[in-house]
Amino acid sequence: MNSNNLFQLGLYIVVLIALAIPLGRYMTSVLDGSSFVVRRIGRPIEAVLYKVAGVDAKTEMSWKHYAFAVIAFNALGALAVYGFMRLQQFLPANPQSFGPMTPDAAFNTAVSFVTNTNWQDYTPESTASYLSQMAGLTVQNFLSAATGIAVVVALIRGFARHTATTIGNFWVDLTRITLYILAPIATVIALVFVSQGVIQNFESYKDVATVQVTTYQTPKLDAQGNPVKDAKGVAVMVDNKADKQTIAMGPVASQEAIKMLGTNGGGFFNANSAHPYENPTPFSNFVQMIAMLVIPAALCVVFGQMVGDKRQGFAILAAMTIAFSVACWGEISAEQSGNPLFTSLHVDQSASATQSGGNTEGKETRFGIAQSGIFTVATTAASCGAVNNTHDSLTPMGGFVPLLLIQLGEVIFGGVGSGLYGMLVFAMLAVFVAGLMIGRTPEYIGKKIESYEMKMVAIVVLLTPFLVLLGASIGVMSAAGTAGISNPGPHGFSEILYAYSSAANNNGSAFAGLTVSTPFYNITLGIAMWFGRFGSIIPVLAIAGALARKKRIATTAGSLPTHGPLFVVLLLGTVVLVGALTYVPALALGPVVEHLMMISGK
Repeated sequence: MNSNNLFQLGLYIVVLIALAIPLGRYMTSVLDGSSFVVRRIGRPIEAVLYKVAGVDAKTEMSWKHYAFAVIAFNALGALAVYGFMRLQQFLPANPQSFGPMTPDAAFNTAVSFVTNTNWQDYTPESTASYLSQMAGLTVQNFLSAATGIAVVVALIRGFARHTATTIGNFWVDLTRITLYILAPIATVIALVFVSQGVIQNFESYKDVATVQVTTYQTPKLDAQGNPVKDAKGVAVMVDNKADKQTIAMGPVASQEAIKMLGTNGGGFFNANSAHPYENPTPFSNFVQMIAMLVIPAALCVVFGQMVGDKRQGFAILAAMTIAFSVACWGEISAEQSGNPLFTSLHVDQSASATQSGGNTEGKETRFGIAQSGIFTVATTAASCGAVNNTHDSLTPMGGFVPLLLIQLGEVIFGGVGSGLYGMLVFAMLAVFVAGLMIGRTPEYIGKKIESYEMKMVAIVVLLTPFLVLLGASIGVMSAAGTAGISNPGPHGFSEILYAYSSAANNNGSAFAGLTVSTPFYNITLGIAMWFGRFGSIIPVLAIAGALARKKRIATTAGSLPTHGPLFVVLLLGTVVLVGALTYVPALALGPVVEHLMMISGK
C-alpha cells in the first residue's frame, strides 16, 4: 500500500460515510411514514396502487404472514422472469431477434435475479432482448433489493417494539422502498452515468468498419456442413476476412444504476463494469463503488434511529468500516506486490524485486490497481457481484480476500438489507457467547436472547456454509462438475468453491475460468441461490416476530454495552471466528495452497 492507494481508500470511505448518514435519516422517515415525500407527495400514488392490488395498508402482518408474502411475491417474480427468457422470441423490443434461453439457463437466470444474486452464465448482449433486460431483469433488480430492505426493517421493528404481534406490512414496505428510495436515487445515478458516456438507447446493434482487415482461414464446408477434404484427406481451407465489428447498443445506464444501488451486479454486457459502455471513466467507477455500499451503510443509521439509540447503529457501522478497510489493505497489497515469479534481473543475474507495477493482468488501465482493489472488496463485501476486473486473474491472496468476504456471509456492509440482518444475527450470537462467558442472560437492544432466537440464529449462520461446502463437494466429485474446470490443481478447486460460495451467499461474481453454462451448474447453483436467500430470510423474520412479542428490559450494571469499542471487537471476532472455523479447511486446499506454490516457484 503506497500513499496514493491509501488516499484513494480514505477518500472513498469519507465520501461513503458522509452520504450514508443523511441518507439513513431520510430512509427512516420514509419507512415510518413521517417523511414529507410520503405524506404529501406520494400518498395519492400509494392509495391507487393499494386499491388496484387489494392491499389494506393499515393492516399489519405477523411474521408468518410477512414471510408468506415475501416468498409468494418472489416466486411469482421468478415465474415472470422465466417466462421472459423462454418467450422473448415472440415478444417486442428484440431488434436482434434473439431466441429463447434453454430451460435450465432460464431457471438459473430467473432464480438468480429474484434472489438478488444476478449470477450470469450467459453473454447478455447476445442472449437477452431489450424487453427481457428491462421488464424482466431490471424490474427484479428493484424488487429483490426492496425485498432485502423490507426484511431488515421488519427485524429492526422486532427490536424496537415490545409486546407486539406484528412486524409491519410487507406490501407497504415494498412500495415505499421502491417509490421513495430506490427509484429516485437510481434515476439520479443513471443521469450521472449518461453524462459520463454510459449509453442509453433502443437502437439496433451497429456494424462498424475495423481499422485493419484481418485475414484468416477456415475449412471449406459442403452442403451438409461437413469439411471438404482433398485427395489426401486434408481439409480444404478457404480465406476469410474480418473487416467489421458489431457494437452492442441498448438501455444500459438505467440498468447499470439499479444494478449497483441494489447490490444486484448483473451487467448489460458480459464484461460487466469493465465494459466502457457500462463504466467509461474513473469518475463513473467511483460512483459505482459508492452506489454499491451507500444503502447498506445508511441502513446502520436507520437501525440506530428506529431502536431509539443512534450509538447502536454507529457501532455496527464502525465494525463494518474497520473490516472493510482491513480487507482493502489486504487486497490492494496482494495485487500491488504482484507475482514473485515475474522478476527483473540485475547484471549479476540475481533475482530482484517482484513484478514491476504489480499484478495488472485482467485489470482496466483506466482504473488501476487501487480502484480495482476497492471495487473487488466492495462488490464481495456487499452481495453485488459486479466486477471491473477479472477475479480469475487475481493473485492467490488477491482471490482469497473476496472469496473469504463472500463466505463470511457478506455482512461487511453486505447487500441492501441482507448485510445488516446478517450482521444483527452475528450480533445476537456475539452477546450470547459473551453472556455464557460471564454467566449472565444474553440481551441485545433491551431484548433477552433466549433458546428460540438462538435456534434461528444457528440456522442462519450454518445454512449457507452447508450449501457452499455440499455444493463444492458435489462439484469436485462429479464428472459434470470437473468438466468445466479450465485450470487444474488448486486454482480449479478455488473456481468451484467460489462458484458455490457466490451462489449460496447471493453474490454473483465468479472466477471466470470455470465453465458453468451447463445443466449441472445451472440447476445446482440455482438451488443454492434460492435456499441461500429464502432459507435465511424465514428464520430472520421468525426472530423478528419473537423479539417483537417480548418486553424491553431495563439496562442494568450487569448489561453488556453494545455500543462501544469492546462490543465492536467482540462482533468482529465472532464474524471472523465463525468464518475461520467453517471455511479454513476448504480455503487451505484452494488459494492458500496456490499461494504457497507461487512463492515456491511452482
